[in-house]
Amino acid sequence: MARILVVEDEKHIVELMRYGLEKEGFQVVEANDGDRALEMVHTGRIDLVVLDIMLPGLDGLTVCRLLRQNERTRDIPVIILSARGQELDRVLGLELGADDYITKPFSVRELVARVKARLRRHVPVQEARKTARFGDLVVDPERLAVEAAGKREQLTPTEFELLWVLAGSPGRVFSRELLLQKVWGYDYTGDSRTVDVHIRHVRQKLQRLPGSPQYIETVRGVGYRFRELSE
Repeated sequence: MARILVVEDEKHIVELMRYGLEKEGFQVVEANDGDRALEMVHTGRIDLVVLDIMLPGLDGLTVCRLLRQNERTRDIPVIILSARGQELDRVLGLELGADDYITKPFSVRELVARVKARLRRHVPVQEARKTARFGDLVVDPERLAVEAAGKREQLTPTEFELLWVLAGSPGRVFSRELLLQKVWGYDYTGDSRTVDVHIRHVRQKLQRLPGSPQYIETVRGVGYRFRELSE
């Protein structure tokens, strides 16, 4: 049974989320401020965090940043909650490492779908995948890492899945909508900045590897593709 930490200071929203998640068989624990959330993540098993941005004490953006900076917690999926007018905060949340976001007000059905999709994509894949090589780039599913010339860069599970999908079909152009379906695991009807932010993170890590070309190319007005290295 997956254990979901809901970090939210509005009691009626917590109860709404608890009802929907427990109905689907999840175990739900809660924290109403950022400090308590970090304590719970570090002292118990948490499989996914649903994290409000506006919290007493440490805000949600700070909590997200601290989770991603810590080796023990960096791979825990994080879905941030934000009010409709907090567009900048949503983007900042993605930049700090959140896997996805939900805009308030939201439906319980949407929340449950997002949680299921994140957990489904978070299941370890190393047993079904072997280390792959693309030119000088080594992609390691067991460690969720990429390597070139002896230097390694760590990816988050979402970043790795995004790279794996693109690299698995070099030269194929993937629209943002298709990547949202394949990597995030649901039909997404909102904007596609989630993809763009994660693409930027993957590119930054690849570019830090010695002698790496631009592996991921932008196809203007369409989406992204992994470079065909034989070109």
